[in-house]
Amino acid sequence: MKYRVEIKLHDSSIDIELDDSNSPKTVKEFVEKLPFTVDLNVWGDEIYSSKSPITQPEENAQSPVELNDVAYWPTGKAICLFYGPTPIGKPGEITPASPVNIIGKIVFPDKQILEKAEGETATFTLQN
Repeated sequence: MKYRVEIKLHDSSIDIELDDSNSPKTVKEFVEKLPFTVDLNVWGDEIYSSKSPITQPEENAQSPVELNDVAYWPTGKAICLFYGPTPIGKPGEITPASPVNIIGKIVFPDKQILEKAEGETATFTLQN
């Protein structure tokens, strides 16, 4: 099943689409916990959240990941949006700090949002 989620920042937003085909338990808990608010950080071309209310263990966890993947990082209970390489990745790879549960894709906008995301507070809400 797929779900549209909006991530509202102070003066912009990010749209993602959750897909439960890879990590169904993680997506189920994510949707059940909506709405929730977290702080955002930037690491290379990745936006990641402060601790989220999700508590799932690794579920088909992967590393590296694909461009525009949305993932849950069990180690830090963080939501991760991969707009490109991270500081620890090999050239041409997008490598999270440790394996992540893939839960969807970034729909909008492109990586220019990285300039606005650091230190922002964001609220995740389910869209109809």
